Amino acid sequence: MAFVRASTTEQRLVLRAQLTLAAAAGTAATAIAQRFRLPRPDTVSQWRRRFAAQRLVGLQDRPRPRPRRRYGAEVERRILAWLDQPPPAGYASWSGRLIARALGDVSARQVWRVLARHRISLQRRHSWCISTDPQFAAKAADLVGIYLAPPDHAVVLCVDEKPSIQALERAQGYLRLPNGQALKGFNHEYERHGTTTLFAALNVSTGQVKAGHYTRRRRREFLDFMNEVVADYPHREIHVVLDNLSSHKPKRDRWLARHPNLRVHYTPTHASWLNQIEIWFSILTRQALRGASFTSPRQVREAIDRFLTVYNAQAAPFEWRKREVRSVGLK
Repeated sequence: MAFVRASTTEQRLVLRAQLTLAAAAGTAATAIAQRFRLPRPDTVSQWRRRFAAQRLVGLQDRPRPRPRRRYGAEVERRILAWLDQPPPAGYASWSGRLIARALGDVSARQVWRVLARHRISLQRRHSWCISTDPQFAAKAADLVGIYLAPPDHAVVLCVDEKPSIQALERAQGYLRLPNGQALKGFNHEYERHGTTTLFAALNVSTGQVKAGHYTRRRRREFLDFMNEVVADYPHREIHVVLDNLSSHKPKRDRWLARHPNLRVHYTPTHASWLNQIEIWFSILTRQALRGASFTSPRQVREAIDRFLTVYNAQAAPFEWRKREVRSVGLK
């Protein structure tokens, strides 16, 4: 009672003591809550239990957690500076935890916050291939000119091959889930059943593709495919875009000499991305080959042919918009 009557006792402690005394006198928690205008009777039970366990100490507020540590601009500069240093011995690259360990007084969470603020991903890797072709500008301008303004009444074809397409048989089936539903999927294991090579020619004006299947990618297979392509356009001027593969560019091209109506445009070295057929190869891989299961190269070829039939029925030319193409490494 002296604790309650003392004028120096904080009012919140006085209230808690009064609740405890009323409960000790046998008054119901609901009646005590109504008497002291408390929103819930559980509050009375809470302080009664804490007093019974810890006496007057139980009526005090529990220690609150320390305020969140604040980091200034100096810490941010230190974090970024460590990225310029080689990682610790035994590690190939930095991680948030390694940087925090090196700093000693900064948490890993703060390191991640700083990296996210600067859009830095320590695990992401960028790769590039710079063309060293001294004639890059002339060759690139030639290709861009053909795409944007092809010669009148001429056929422009982008030709290349996609070698060693693997026939992978993937273990597949159904997985029964706890809720009774079944999920179809593939196992990560697979079995190889050989490879096949695809030659393809994209008509730039129509977007349609002609393909040929072979087991190898030699000059012989390339010329066999090109003979079929050229036969589709008799008495027409033909412009063919090719990369610098040795089977495309022999020292003495007698086959090209026998086709005066055909002109070849070579992409710059390490710049086969200028060949539009590479776009179609990417579409083929994503929409017909990736994730599929095949037990033989013949099944791969049949799948490609089925996709080709559907694709050509609704084909549209790629809209080439880039008028200026630069090689990043050349002055």
